[in-house]
Amino acid sequence: MLYSPVVEAAPEDRPAPRMSGPALMVIFGASGDLAQRKLLPALYNLVQKGLLPKDFTIVGYSRTAYSDEAFRELARVGVEKYSDAEFREEEWQKFAQGIFYVAGSYDAADGFARLKTRIEELDASRRTGRNRLFYLATPPAVYEPVATQLGQANLVHPADEQCWTRLVVEKPFGHDLASAQALNEHLLGIFNEDQIYRIDHYLGKETVQNILVFRFANGIFEPIWNRNYVDHVQITVSESIGVEQRGGYYDKSGALRDMVQNHMLQLVSLVGMEPPVAFDATAVRDQKVNLLRSIRPLAPEEVGQYVVRAQYSPGDINGERLPAYRDEEGVAAESTTETFVAWKLEIDNWRWNGVPFYLRTGKALPQKVSEIAIYFRRAPHMLFASADDGEHISRNVLVIRIQPDEGISMKISAKQPGPAVKLQPVNMAFHYGSSFGSTPPDAYQRLLLDVVLGDSTLFTRRDEVEVAWDRVTRVLDGWKMQEEQAQSGGVPLRLPAYEAGTWGPAAAEHLLGLEDQRWRKP
Repeated sequence: MLYSPVVEAAPEDRPAPRMSGPALMVIFGASGDLAQRKLLPALYNLVQKGLLPKDFTIVGYSRTAYSDEAFRELARVGVEKYSDAEFREEEWQKFAQGIFYVAGSYDAADGFARLKTRIEELDASRRTGRNRLFYLATPPAVYEPVATQLGQANLVHPADEQCWTRLVVEKPFGHDLASAQALNEHLLGIFNEDQIYRIDHYLGKETVQNILVFRFANGIFEPIWNRNYVDHVQITVSESIGVEQRGGYYDKSGALRDMVQNHMLQLVSLVGMEPPVAFDATAVRDQKVNLLRSIRPLAPEEVGQYVVRAQYSPGDINGERLPAYRDEEGVAAESTTETFVAWKLEIDNWRWNGVPFYLRTGKALPQKVSEIAIYFRRAPHMLFASADDGEHISRNVLVIRIQPDEGISMKISAKQPGPAVKLQPVNMAFHYGSSFGSTPPDAYQRLLLDVVLGDSTLFTRRDEVEVAWDRVTRVLDGWKMQEEQAQSGGVPLRLPAYEAGTWGPAAAEHLLGLEDQRWRKP
């Protein structure tokens, strides 16, 4: 059964889309992959949609020497290839007139002096209102040097001025609690908290934002969104590729840092948070922080009971053979970096006590998918147990699919046609593409617009980052203890293996099997 809601026509007095005023954006790391694939195409799309002014100004900054014209040609390649808007030559030429470039080091004053001169010239010639957005599309190692140089060059406006300054910081924001706290302290010595936008592109995805709408704009769901009706929650973020050419980087990170600390804990907070008093940055983020603080912290000796880690071994995915993780280029021969994590979270609050949240993420899994599955408790009385084995009556499951095929589905039991009472699971489903006639825009479009508008609702606050890192660092401490114990016994630690193209190690299944629960197969 497929249910596709009809989207009503918008009334004539519908509020106009939000549009920003004049501003200038500096992209540090402008010659890199993120700028070319995501940022510049997103800015082009926003201008074409009328959400950014036609004279929006962009300044690229990186070590590579480019003239303005050469950088515009580089930007054109990225926009033509990755923009979801139709590329029109006339529109591109107008957009390109607002693109400029400054070359320089990230830790030397002379480059920032040139940048300051260029910005002040553009403030005057393009009437930017002295509103400035600095985007750190750089390796994390240069976050602090760039922030320092911006401060020393007097490019950061005081918060009480009429014009504004904002800083966007990409993940990873630290590699553990101590490093995240140190980075926060450094940035807050130059910027105010309300000037810092810590970006997680997952929060810009339409389906992620729809979690709050689904919960709090529909009166039928929130009353059952608690321990009395929910059996457990599963969150899966899987990738069907290995580490590819990123082995050197990934071996220093791993699945826990790469996916769980940011993306997955953000999803946990949105699914589990209490209703905010208003849909604004302070109220929403307050409730997200409260939820994260409710996650039961693990002692080092408990980590093995609640968290499973593993590495992929050779296997086939979509007809291609993948080598073992330890055989990938750039990966240490004795690496203990995890490519798979499964974590049973316990949330100690009134709403969720006794309801486990199961998180699963990994490389080299059968398919690329991100989804949240809410498993409801079985009916209290098996009225149809005689008609169909009651133990096999499917649970009601609500699935929020983030990617691909964005949408929401609900599995229910229905009677099969015929004289006998036979039950069969069916789905009621909503899909963005079929219901709205279009695919959701790229997440960076929404997030970049929010930064320019000064809306920080979908960005992480300092305390949010640090409490997430606290819970993750406790897991890292447990793994460190396991490795030290193995070394003291004279046997190097080797992680469990799972064949590439499978859904992970047997231990991950056992994590749920103890509770008569099973991982959903997307």
